[in-house]
Amino acid sequence: MEQKIHQGRNVKRFREMLNIKQEALAYDLGEDWNQKKISMLEQKDVIEDNLLKQISAVLKIPIEAFQNFDEEQAINIISNSFDNGAIGYQKNDNCTFNTIDKIVQLYDEKIALYERMLKEKDEMMMRLERLITK
Repeated sequence: MEQKIHQGRNVKRFREMLNIKQEALAYDLGEDWNQKKISMLEQKDVIEDNLLKQISAVLKIPIEAFQNFDEEQAINIISNSFDNGAIGYQKNDNCTFNTIDKIVQLYDEKIALYERMLKEKDEMMMRLERLITK
């Protein structure tokens, strides 16, 4: 038995993930929208494509996310990917760079920055002295 994607519930999930209230979404959708209308929209199984396009533009989420997102599949993928016995699980505790070299590199960059700042300060002082002596 194939489970249908509940587009209204997906709109609600993404809206909540973005921490957007129903009133704010209604305001962004236009004058004929209000909180109650958004609440009713989020209860619909299927939402019209043109309305999904508007919501997609307001929330800056691809329309396919509302049409295809299935929470059970996502949970299944996550639980299978991040379990210790899963095939797709990888644990990488090894650092991919030498930390001492990175510290030396940052120190050298800091010294170069200080030298540039001192040079700019000296140039500014010379300009100010020229202005004063005129």
